[in-house]
Amino acid sequence: MEKSSREKRKHKMWMIAFVFLLGIIILGCILLPPGSGRPKPFLDVAGKHLPGSISEKIHVDINGVSLGMFLMAKDERKPVVLFLGGGPGIPEYFLEHTYPTGLENEFVVCYLEYRGTSRSYNSDSSPETMTTVQYIDDVVAVTHYLQDRFGKDKIYLMGHSFGTYIGLKTASQYPALYHAYIAMGQITDQRRSEEIAYTYMKEQYQVLGNLKAVRDFEAYPILTSDEAYQKYTISLLRDNSMHALGVGTMRNMKNVMNGIFFPSLRCAAYTPIERINIWRGKAFAQKTAVAVDRMRFNAFVEVPALGIPVFFLAGKYDYTCSYALQKEYYDQVQAPQKAFYTFENAAHSPLFEDPEKARAIFSQDILKGTISLSDLISIADP
Repeated sequence: MEKSSREKRKHKMWMIAFVFLLGIIILGCILLPPGSGRPKPFLDVAGKHLPGSISEKIHVDINGVSLGMFLMAKDERKPVVLFLGGGPGIPEYFLEHTYPTGLENEFVVCYLEYRGTSRSYNSDSSPETMTTVQYIDDVVAVTHYLQDRFGKDKIYLMGHSFGTYIGLKTASQYPALYHAYIAMGQITDQRRSEEIAYTYMKEQYQVLGNLKAVRDFEAYPILTSDEAYQKYTISLLRDNSMHALGVGTMRNMKNVMNGIFFPSLRCAAYTPIERINIWRGKAFAQKTAVAVDRMRFNAFVEVPALGIPVFFLAGKYDYTCSYALQKEYYDQVQAPQKAFYTFENAAHSPLFEDPEKARAIFSQDILKGTISLSDLISIADP
């Protein structure tokens, strides 16, 4: 009888362990669903591979490291654009996968994943090499790779957020490589931008009667204290408030967890390990020289002129990189041709928030070298 009772308890324990393990597996599949780890090919109306299209996930040896990138196009004869993502560490291809824009209809798009981040991250990644100079050298080397592979004398260069720091500096130093530079959420003077955003958000909470949030902001007197500024820029208060008030990554993205983090873990174009490495790489990159440099960058002083056309895609509600400062920089920068496009209902990612307007700008203006759709008058801040 006692033996039977012990066997029943043992069986029960095994069942509990099995159910617990099964629950972990199910939860893991929900958070990190299995997938091919490859981007889907482009198909024709018959469901077959679209002739001349590219849907590649590759690594290329660049300046002593293996850099991950995605190449996407429905027609490999199209002009080539090298797309530099934000963060550093948030892959632009992931955003395209999650919030499709149709950019592959107009270009051969190369989504580069910087050294030490995402698919270019590994445990041997060296923080000492993650400098502004090295990142620019990597972009130039990738540009040469794309020129050689697709037989182009020049390509287009596009940056988003952090990518505009590297992109603007690269375009200014190597204008002969590029038809034009395209800026989305351009970094101009990030200290001023943070102060503008801080003041705006605190005022919004005052209007909303959220006195707790107002007190939370007052705990970081960034307008008078460098120490408070440093703490504030890495605080949850800054990030959470930007998204809650609709002036962060996207106008309708109310938090990063639901808008970026969980979708990134479900993006089947990356293997489960690669999805985890997106966030390992992002955390790793934040402590490197290039991440620090971008916060100190002042485009007004460092890049007062460009030798190629420049096109600005700016969300009216962008306070991550101040819309007002983007417009101010556009007014001052010297270039053979320039255009500024305001996205009225967008924040920091207008391409992904209003892709229809963005595609029209690409096809009707940028690729034709015109500025017919650019803003005709300055638009007041919200």
